[in-house]
Amino acid sequence: MSDSPISSFMEQQFLHFNARETLSAAKAYREHLAGGGKMLVSLGGAMSTAELGISLARMIREDKVHAISCTGANLEEDVFNLVAHNEYRVIPNYRDLSPEGEQALLDAGFNRVTDTCIPETVMRHIEDNFMAICAENAAAGKGLFPFEVFFRLFEEKTLEPHFQIPRENSWLLAAYEKGIPVYSPGFEDSTLGNIFAARVIEKKIASHSAIRSGTEQMEHLVNWYLETDKHAPIGFFQIAGGIAGDFAICAVPTIIQDLKKDIRLWQYFAQISDSTTSYGSYSGAVPNEKITWCKLAVDTPKFMINSDASVIAPLVFAYVLGD
Repeated sequence: MSDSPISSFMEQQFLHFNARETLSAAKAYREHLAGGGKMLVSLGGAMSTAELGISLARMIREDKVHAISCTGANLEEDVFNLVAHNEYRVIPNYRDLSPEGEQALLDAGFNRVTDTCIPETVMRHIEDNFMAICAENAAAGKGLFPFEVFFRLFEEKTLEPHFQIPRENSWLLAAYEKGIPVYSPGFEDSTLGNIFAARVIEKKIASHSAIRSGTEQMEHLVNWYLETDKHAPIGFFQIAGGIAGDFAICAVPTIIQDLKKDIRLWQYFAQISDSTTSYGSYSGAVPNEKITWCKLAVDTPKFMINSDASVIAPLVFAYVLGD
């Protein structure tokens, strides 16, 4: 039995159903790292606005996470939270909001994500800094991945005077400090992605090529996987579903089936989701189905946790960190 309070509690109480699956996934994550493995974490849903960075940033800094695949919204919303947290509005009774109540929030300059309202002002603040780099790159015929634009803002300390939370609670800042890659497939499905498209349409940014494409991100991920696999088995921890997970996990079949290279499949897989397969919402396939897509092997440790990621992910991370 662990002497650490959270780990000890989980070992005593998480004995059945989704609780048991959570503990098993956490133990296997620990074992994967202990065996020299690396881990890619994918972020769907609204995990950055849920402030998962409090635990995820520590996971990154303590070498428990080695690459991230996330939605464009999770990428930008970690930065929004970093520089404007004090201006956010939390609405505990969000389920009781009427359409008129929602309109009042819009009129007050807020965009709601469940119980948390993001101020429009922070989006415009980040827009100015982000688009300035894009315009500069477009004029020079250069392109950056979305995470590289943010990394440049961190490098130049452009946003640092505006930090409103401890820097150790930003997972993207942790990724910058550790130098790990952050893939954001479908970046156009985000506030900054929408704004970027608008600025190109207006010809304020000379070319779409200022932001490198999704297929270029796949090339980068494939090369990362090939290089990392030379030295360590790689696992996949998926939070929610959607493109962040579907995109990243396809690196392996791309390498094996399309590039005809011999590498290991993902050597660990766990997902936290509330989806139900029969409703057609399980994009990317449940774990065993992934075997047919050349993503996982028969003997790969596989875990499917049907629960709320905002509750489960911090618990898994706490266990992996030994808390």
